[in-house]
Amino acid sequence: MRENLWKYVSLILVLLLAMMSVSAVLLYMQNSSLRGYTPANVTSVSQVQVENVSCNNTELLSEISELKGQIDFLKRFTTNGTPSNTTIAVVPLFGLIDDYTALYLVPVLRRIADNSSIGGVILWIESPGGEVGAVRDIYTAVRKLDLIKPVVAYTGGMAASGGYYVAVASDRIIADPLAEVGSIGVIYVHYDMEKNYAQNGIKVDVFKTGKYKDMGAEWRALTPEERRMITNMVDTYFEAFLTAVSTGRNMTINETRKYATGRTWFAVNVTGTLVDSTGDMDTAIRTLEGMLNVTNARVVVYSGPKPENFGVYGSEVLFLDPRYLNTYIRR
Repeated sequence: MRENLWKYVSLILVLLLAMMSVSAVLLYMQNSSLRGYTPANVTSVSQVQVENVSCNNTELLSEISELKGQIDFLKRFTTNGTPSNTTIAVVPLFGLIDDYTALYLVPVLRRIADNSSIGGVILWIESPGGEVGAVRDIYTAVRKLDLIKPVVAYTGGMAASGGYYVAVASDRIIADPLAEVGSIGVIYVHYDMEKNYAQNGIKVDVFKTGKYKDMGAEWRALTPEERRMITNMVDTYFEAFLTAVSTGRNMTINETRKYATGRTWFAVNVTGTLVDSTGDMDTAIRTLEGMLNVTNARVVVYSGPKPENFGVYGSEVLFLDPRYLNTYIRR
């Protein structure tokens, strides 16, 4: 059986080398095209060609990463290693992050920190983000856990905004080559329903102890002063986000700001900056085993929190990829 496996490994290695050669040629072609750029010779056709080459590079890098993952997976079955007594805990963080997510996940992370039989943790993140308070609570819990035992964040599809905020609290970030990562930013949502209320004959009487007590309420517009206050609040949260990424990814604040445009990237295109390397769950497990200096660790998968109905009621500051916002607006 091992001979057959090694034959398969050899075949994959040959394919990998071939694809790397093709990738190198395409990169050379792209660089040559860019070096020859002048405003006079730019045409729509040449722009399309460069875009196609970039797209092909991303696809090739993704396929190369997949082949490497297959080789590493097969190596586990051809290595004469004895099972380790160390346990790796896989903790999922799926979906939108709200207070119920934190209520479940923070105690789980604290229990894992106290469990001496667990050597390290893989935080499996598939999330577009969520509420500021919940995200920061989970981020803080992960940072504390990482002081005691290594944590590797993994995403196969998306770790955006608040999901990425939590990821940077870990030691390493492993992502599928085509997983979306980033969306570093803050969004504040205010629904001004004043005209809608009037059109439907709804009159709102407000009794309050201070002029800011109903700031952000949907039954009236924001005042200029309130807009300045909210802008300051958003900027404060944004600076905290930048600091978290800068600290977790060992980048300067200025370097971090280059990625803080609110957009996401394919992980394969930001390897070495926003993520450490690309791969699948096996890659994440192998990475953590290397950090623990063990092989064939026992892997235990925890259940995730029960999904709740995430909604934006009134006004709220969110670490959320804005593409997912409209889906959760109260109807």
